[in-house]
Amino acid sequence: MTITDDLATRLTHRHADLLVLSANVVTPAGIERLDIACLGGRIVALGELRGRWTGDNTLEASGLHVLPGIIDTQVHFREPGLTHKETLEAGTRGAVLGGVTGIFEMPNTTPLTLTPADLQAKLDLAQGRAWCDHAFYIGGSAVNAERLAELENLPGCAGVKVFMGSSFGDLLSDDDAVLQRILRHGKRRMAVHAEDETRLRERRALVEASGDVCDHPHWRDPESALLATQRIVAMAGEIGRRLHVLHVSSADEMAYLAHHKRRVSVEVTPHHLTLCAPECYQRLGSLAQMNPPVRDESHRQALWQAIRDGVVDVIGSDHAPHTRQGKAHPYPDSPSGMTGVQTLVPIMLDHVHKGRLSLQRLADLTSAGPARLFGIEGKGRIALGYDADLTLVDLNAERRISDAWIASVSGWTPYHNEAVTGWPVATVVRGQTVVRDETLVGCSPQGQPMAFCEVTPTQA
Repeated sequence: MTITDDLATRLTHRHADLLVLSANVVTPAGIERLDIACLGGRIVALGELRGRWTGDNTLEASGLHVLPGIIDTQVHFREPGLTHKETLEAGTRGAVLGGVTGIFEMPNTTPLTLTPADLQAKLDLAQGRAWCDHAFYIGGSAVNAERLAELENLPGCAGVKVFMGSSFGDLLSDDDAVLQRILRHGKRRMAVHAEDETRLRERRALVEASGDVCDHPHWRDPESALLATQRIVAMAGEIGRRLHVLHVSSADEMAYLAHHKRRVSVEVTPHHLTLCAPECYQRLGSLAQMNPPVRDESHRQALWQAIRDGVVDVIGSDHAPHTRQGKAHPYPDSPSGMTGVQTLVPIMLDHVHKGRLSLQRLADLTSAGPARLFGIEGKGRIALGYDADLTLVDLNAERRISDAWIASVSGWTPYHNEAVTGWPVATVVRGQTVVRDETLVGCSPQGQPMAFCEVTPTQA
């Protein structure tokens, strides 16, 4: 925050842009009853501020809890090229309605995000249309491997994302020589989708014969995920590159990754923590189809144990929408992916309500954790000098998730008609209230690219 004469005067006179009053605030010291003053997009005061500060706007937050703004580090907003499925405007609108203040968007758009021009095109598309702050991944590929050290440091870049499976063309990197080239160029933590493409191709005949979506977790079995994870972790260890393994779905991977935490961080998703095979496939059909797949109860329980054991670092939604028409194609030709950014907070708050994790742990997995792992400047904590990104939630609110609530262009959620306890009621992005009383307020999208700190190659 640049201290202009106007801001200096307002600080002197204790006059904020926004005051959040009487909130239960999740801080690094615990949950405290505090007021928050926001000025120039930053947090400038914490404590008992009622009557001592004035503000242009006020949020009365008695009975609510305030988390550091939720950061969803894995979304697919499909723009450019696939806007019949999702757009940056609709995706980020869904994000803020769901209490999310920042997103990392993935490179499998059309065109793929592989060059500086591709990245700039996305930043341009987001300008004036994104409701929350944002960063975009560059895809790691044979065609740009030697440029990745330069590309990963471009403004607005979240880092490098590699698809070892479940992709196509230049974005599929399943060859050892290509993976080693990618790993050797760059220092930032590299995100990876780890499924063994060779094994998946060999096993596709299983589902082509059955045509049954219930066989999805048998085709893309735990071994397919474990083989790829072991392979990339071993290569990264030899080269000295930090990894972020996305959407870990199996007990086998978690047991392995628990022994490689010095350089490897771990993401899980709400759908892998919540849905369970075979029931979800029987009930939802291909709407439950994801890569890697939702697995049975033994794997789901292993993911929860990994959260309790501290193996998991981040929860990301892997929001990857497809149209209902696309999903209606006969399996296995139906596409994999579901909406998730808007339901991340409600689903996880319901798990908090059911005692599966604490609110402070949730804040670490969705705010402090992403900021720490990826070096996001000014985000992830409610503390003086940090961006005034706030997610206000009512832990006692009982709601029913519905397709009608979903802002995504695709217009559906696998959690349709699911009753939850705990709900986001207001969203503040850099001091601007964009959602109030569960409703988008009358403002224009003002999301900005995130900035990233310099990090050393050995930083965990």
